[in-house]
Amino acid sequence: MRSRKDRISMHEMSFPVVRSGATPLISGTNSDYKVVVLGAGGVGKSSVTVQFVQGVYVESYDPTIEDSYRKQIEIDGRQCDLEILDTAGVAQFTAMRELYIKSGKGFLLVYSVTDENSLKELLALRDQVLRIKDSDSVPMVLIGNKCDLEEDRVLSIDDGLQVSQEWGMVPFYETSAMYKTNVDEAFVDVVRQIMRKEAELSEEKKQQKLQKQAEAGPDAPAGAAEAEPASQTVAEKRRSRQRSVATEGHKSKCCTIM
Repeated sequence: MRSRKDRISMHEMSFPVVRSGATPLISGTNSDYKVVVLGAGGVGKSSVTVQFVQGVYVESYDPTIEDSYRKQIEIDGRQCDLEILDTAGVAQFTAMRELYIKSGKGFLLVYSVTDENSLKELLALRDQVLRIKDSDSVPMVLIGNKCDLEEDRVLSIDDGLQVSQEWGMVPFYETSAMYKTNVDEAFVDVVRQIMRKEAELSEEKKQQKLQKQAEAGPDAPAGAAEAEPASQTVAEKRRSRQRSVATEGHKSKCCTIM
């Protein structure tokens, strides 16, 4: 059984850019990202995770309850501190998995190309992620693991591509934990998605703030746009009272002819 010391790796590595169109980000700053690895039991979630974190292939199958790993890498000139949560299979520890999904920022959904049911189980698992995150756009990567076992393969690359398309073109990789095929690329991809999503949210908040300032006017103090309607209401009430008094005074000087 692996000790916690063996599972934690804080060394820094740099990986090549594997996706185009990455959002420009500020270099020299560190950000924390929690990535959750999900999938059925026995698909190789732990092997993929350990291979990425430590560069070691774990051949024996040791059912996981929950393992946490840390790794620091550089992506697009930005230092990233990753916390990677390797979870139990779909059938085990359902309540714990919901807690992991709530706290996760990005998700790797893993199936085995040697097990057709493992891909089917991911369909419900993805729905659970979207429901808990209350969003149709969640940083996510689909992984078909054990691509080196060609003789045992029952799912083709096209099967994975079809699911990727049904999920709105979610990035899809076939991986081999044994030979580290596409392992780094899959993790880097999901982190890039998180970075882009956070950049988009930050830009959206910035634009909303600029819009409010523009509506308030260049010389208006902060909060003037919000205060203006209330000030107008008070002034209008005052004028209304004055007109009412004047009208009553005018009526008192007049008689009604029947």
